[in-house]
Amino acid sequence: MSANDAPRAQQPSVTYDSAFLKACRREPVPHTPVWFMRQAGRSLPEYRKVREGIPMLESCMRPELVTEITLQPVRRHDVDAAIYFSDIVVPLKAIGVDLDIKPGVGPVVERPIRTRADLAQLRDLTPEDVSYVTEAIGLLTRELGATPLIGFAGAPFTLASYLVEGGPSRTYENAKAMMYGDPELWADLLDRLADITTAFLKVQIEAGASAVQLFDSWAGALAPVDYRRSVLPASAKVFEAVAGYGVPRIHFGVGTGELLSLMGEAGADVVGVDWRVPMDEAVRRVGPGKALQGNLDPTVLFAPTEAVEAKTREVLDSAADLEGHIFNLGHGVMPSTDPDALTRLVEYVHTHTAR
Repeated sequence: MSANDAPRAQQPSVTYDSAFLKACRREPVPHTPVWFMRQAGRSLPEYRKVREGIPMLESCMRPELVTEITLQPVRRHDVDAAIYFSDIVVPLKAIGVDLDIKPGVGPVVERPIRTRADLAQLRDLTPEDVSYVTEAIGLLTRELGATPLIGFAGAPFTLASYLVEGGPSRTYENAKAMMYGDPELWADLLDRLADITTAFLKVQIEAGASAVQLFDSWAGALAPVDYRRSVLPASAKVFEAVAGYGVPRIHFGVGTGELLSLMGEAGADVVGVDWRVPMDEAVRRVGPGKALQGNLDPTVLFAPTEAVEAKTREVLDSAADLEGHIFNLGHGVMPSTDPDALTRLVEYVHTHTAR
């Protein structure tokens, strides 16, 4: 059976009443739940110790190492959810795309996709391709108990950007040139990536993930009209394909203030907000029926504790009238962040919002 034909999974009962999942469902919570994007790794000395000498992609394929890294911030910070340690290009590597994550650079693709013939690099993803993910999530859910595990994947647009550019880009000139100049090829590329992403998320849900997040990290580079026409259909296809599992679906992008209503339309249950838009304005843009996640500026954590608490209160006050709010940063934890600042932040949010 392929991941695309996977049966409906049951919501893990042990995590169902957690503050995080209640907030995703827009139900009353005992406190505002907190987790951080990129909490698994980066800023933690224990992460750097266990990763020493192990390339990034290899570390994502070792179930016991993935388990340890994913658990580290839960132990240290008492966050309300764990985020599975992986990388958005893992499913591409798993189907044989020739790529590597180069330190200080990011994902680099040996043969960028520029023509229709290049699409042959993108075959279907099967559960067997990522058996290490199934094994790691099995280990994790046993260790986490009542703490939910968030699975994730890169959104079709962001994956396409890496594949067409050949690596990170500030301008996305090649990707946009394809989007504008060969819309049929572009649509076929994103549709194929939507299927791969769906399969990857289904593997994680089937293995026991309590929620999933779709990272459209670079969607903020798009105008709303281009997002609606050339990106939204593929993201919506992913969200619709996993809807039957009943686990919350989160959608996040950076610099997407002008796209928030469209990202809500794509079908997620929770919309992530970066630090540029206040939460009360974000709810107006997204519209009713969605929980929101965010949105402290990650750089605030470099300020003194009193300043961090003041900015945190601003976020919480702005989110006070939301039906469902999950506290997070407006982007990922920065590598040089003091881990103790994150621990203090979790405790402050929990205490300040205790019902």
